[in-house]
Amino acid sequence: MSRDIDPHLLARMTARRTSRRRFIGGGAAAAAGLTLGSSFLAACGSDSGTSSTTSQDSGPASGALRVSNWPLYMADGFIAAFQTASGITVDYKEDFNDNEQWFAKVKEPLSRKQDIGADLVIPTEFMAARVKGLGWLNEISEAGVPNRKNLRQDLLDSSIDEGRKFTAPYMTGMVGLAYNKAATGRDIRTIDDLWDPAFKGRVSLFSDVQDGLGMIMLSQGNSPENPTTESIQQAVDLVREQNDRGQIRRFTGNDYADDLAAGNIAIAQAYSGDVVQLQADNPDLQFIVPESGGDWFVDTMVIPYTTQNQKAAEAWIDYIYDRANYAKLVAFTQFVPALSDMTDELAKVDPASAENPLINPSPEVQANLKSWAALTDEQTQEFNTAYAAVTGG
Repeated sequence: MSRDIDPHLLARMTARRTSRRRFIGGGAAAAAGLTLGSSFLAACGSDSGTSSTTSQDSGPASGALRVSNWPLYMADGFIAAFQTASGITVDYKEDFNDNEQWFAKVKEPLSRKQDIGADLVIPTEFMAARVKGLGWLNEISEAGVPNRKNLRQDLLDSSIDEGRKFTAPYMTGMVGLAYNKAATGRDIRTIDDLWDPAFKGRVSLFSDVQDGLGMIMLSQGNSPENPTTESIQQAVDLVREQNDRGQIRRFTGNDYADDLAAGNIAIAQAYSGDVVQLQADNPDLQFIVPESGGDWFVDTMVIPYTTQNQKAAEAWIDYIYDRANYAKLVAFTQFVPALSDMTDELAKVDPASAENPLINPSPEVQANLKSWAALTDEQTQEFNTAYAAVTGG
């Protein structure tokens, strides 16, 4: 792909690669932190339920809405346009920097049904599922979000939240393989390509359990849609074997980009949105979903049961789920749309994004991507610990 990007926009996007992190805990440290899990969560869950605390009981949405989102995850002018269209005042904060840190901050007030300073928050799906399981989310009404019908069918059919009654996908992205063709000298197609001796010491894998192991599990005939102790261990054993023989240069978060662009890494597990940005400067960089499959990451909008304005939160979601509005967000974030049939609207805003298979992938590519099942806290701790023994996380 070759396209010109405004340098100021590129700078903001590059910053997002380090500030907008997507991980379930970062290895052993997070796994250890989750030992608060069973006893604490059981205690917190005992008083859980669905609440509908709002600033209004009837009529259209109005008043103030407090939104907590990741940094650099909102298009310029979008909030002002929503305020004009709805009459709702938005207090928008880019203060969501990490799923586990957010949970650690809000778990106590949420367990007591105390206000957390936000009416709508955008965690990654695994965290949304955890909070939903504790009963700390309000249901998103059908009447309040009629545009929910515009969601992709695979997201509506999610086993984590079938019908998306409690979680509203904001953006999605593909987790696959990126490679520097100048370094590989050939195209990459499969997970087995990672283990080619020609690339010894020039392969990077994600340190995150889900993003790191999902595609490896698929290559072994297993699936993140139904993870087990055995399938996780099988994938961990393969990574350990390759790491011991020096095939893997290092385990990364989003910090693989510079080494990949420089050719120090020939093949990296990567996020599609990052590669869109990197290709602007280096057309040798390619992104593929392995033939055996890759996985999705999904960031979701949720309404805590302590919200002070349920109707305004639903109005915000519904506005985002209008395809013409949503196209502006996709053009800015460069992630894969959570809505279906976005090609025409996206083409009006940014034809290059509409034509880019990393932003607007074909149905065939989408069908080869799987989503992780909701993990219990016990599974999260077990899987993190097993993988951290290899990654050193």
